[in-house]
Amino acid sequence: MLAPREIDEYLLPTERRVIRVRQHWAVLITPLTQTALFLLALVLLERFLPDSVLVDNIAFYLGLVATLRFTVLTILWWIERIVITDKRVMLAEGIITHNVGMMPLSKVTDLTFRRSLGGRLLGYGTLIVESAGQIQALNKISYLPRPEEVYEALSELVFGEKGKTRATGLLARPRWRR
Repeated sequence: MLAPREIDEYLLPTERRVIRVRQHWAVLITPLTQTALFLLALVLLERFLPDSVLVDNIAFYLGLVATLRFTVLTILWWIERIVITDKRVMLAEGIITHNVGMMPLSKVTDLTFRRSLGGRLLGYGTLIVESAGQIQALNKISYLPRPEEVYEALSELVFGEKGKTRATGLLARPRWRR
């Protein structure tokens, strides 16, 4: 009931899924670091404050809230899917309010691919998809795993001749089969 629908349920019968990924796990590094530092500060603060039931209760509930926040962010990351078909780019996200954003490939005018040092080390990048004079729902996709393959496949779908490059065939198969 509250579980979001599977992203493939939104595909049209005439569409062919080319890519289906979630954001790279590195997107969770910042929330994990924030939570760990907050819990460490909480433990240190409680250690130096005088013993009190009130201080113990406040510290416990603040720690619980920090842990629940990280848990919710992890669940949101797990649920979010990026899907590229031969007709559009889609992003599905949300637990209670499920949002599906999409942009037709026919509207794409330019693709920009960026990769920071951290992205090169961990295997993620940012893809900026520009459309004809409009800001679309999916203009920037951050923490994209295997960005070179996704960029090549998307470039082929938007600008190339179908079936002339290896990208769509590579991404359609699971990594362990290559």
